[in-house]
Amino acid sequence: MYRLISQFIVYRDLDEDSILYQLGEITRRFDSGNYQREALISDIYEQVHRLLDVATTYGFNTNLWHNYLAYLLATTETPFTLVSEKVGPIQGSVNEFAKHDFKIFKALFDYNFHPLENELGIHCFSTISNYRSVGKKDQIYNKSVSEKVQELSAQIEKTQNEDELYDVITRFYQAYGVGKFGLNKAFRVGEKGEKELLIPITNTSEVRLDDLVGYEIQKQQLIDNTEAFVHGRRANNVLLYGDAGTGKSTSIKAILNQYYDQGLRLIEIYKHQFKELTRIIATIKNRNYRFILYMDDLSFEEFETEYKYLKAVIEGGLEPKPENMLIYATSNRRNLIRETWSDRSDMSTDGLHRSDTIQEKLSLVDRFGVRIGYFKPSTKEFYHIVDTLMARYPEVQISQEELHAKANQWELRHGGLSGRTAQQFIDYIVGQYQAK
Repeated sequence: MYRLISQFIVYRDLDEDSILYQLGEITRRFDSGNYQREALISDIYEQVHRLLDVATTYGFNTNLWHNYLAYLLATTETPFTLVSEKVGPIQGSVNEFAKHDFKIFKALFDYNFHPLENELGIHCFSTISNYRSVGKKDQIYNKSVSEKVQELSAQIEKTQNEDELYDVITRFYQAYGVGKFGLNKAFRVGEKGEKELLIPITNTSEVRLDDLVGYEIQKQQLIDNTEAFVHGRRANNVLLYGDAGTGKSTSIKAILNQYYDQGLRLIEIYKHQFKELTRIIATIKNRNYRFILYMDDLSFEEFETEYKYLKAVIEGGLEPKPENMLIYATSNRRNLIRETWSDRSDMSTDGLHRSDTIQEKLSLVDRFGVRIGYFKPSTKEFYHIVDTLMARYPEVQISQEELHAKANQWELRHGGLSGRTAQQFIDYIVGQYQAK
């Protein structure tokens, strides 16, 4: 195995601390005969332990060694894989180098661990080659990544040579992309001390737009803008503003799920991270995806100046905003920035031309070409939301009259009329039923 790994060309930049490289070093020691048996077994178990950690993180099953190699192929970013992501199979001499590496990967897939196991009296590689995982809830791992990698692993197992493997891998890159952007829906910005700038969010909500009752006009506006963006047409930054609990954040999460398979990705960023915006743009601008920078509950107090970073990025800087990025923000404030009466008057003792201040502040919201209002429902609309949500639990028997009476009592004590209040009320009713 060590000799195979040392011959990589296109995939030569694999991490030397990876499981693959460490197992390669172990097989080198074994083949040389220059090793201490207990120490070698301990090192093997350490790598198998790491492999089990990867399997748990991504929900792998059956042949964990094959799943791991498929994961490496799916996540390794090189000039070859990034070009394949955009255009699929490519012409040129690089194909010969890629096929050279794919021949190595195929040999690694078929690597025979039995001599090592027989000599050392262990069975761990046989076990991970026929692994039956404990059933796990989807929330524990990234189901999207798991399914794609295991599908790729199964396809590689069926290939006979490097030519067939080349076709399988390049089709995978073209269909799903490569690396974390290819496999994950959403990302957060790394905090101080974290190595990565953009970190995958593995447990994302599976909410759909149909799950949000009402607000049909608002949802259609969001769909129209997002579809234009995903299909490469001109589109606008979007501000969803209005009352709390009316579905602004839910709408953006749902739009991600609706267009993820068409290349849409979401990056969640908070205002204290706006200084990282230029680095984020540099990271995503040449990738073959459409990125939404998602800013939830965005607002600024008088003393906060982070909004100036945002203004410069949206428009005004020397480097234009990349065409594959939009900003979607939610806010309870229509104008994002808190205004004071002194802003509206030039009659002030602590500054000149204070009316210019309000123009400075309002210029931020003007940079959102689409502004969609979400407001509290009427009592009739609230009851409609409650009825629709309750219909999803036919096992709960309750009359409409009793349901509305209880819903009215609930909203009076829990924040008033809103979709969020309705959902919390239904969760309570269903929870009480399930406790019986």
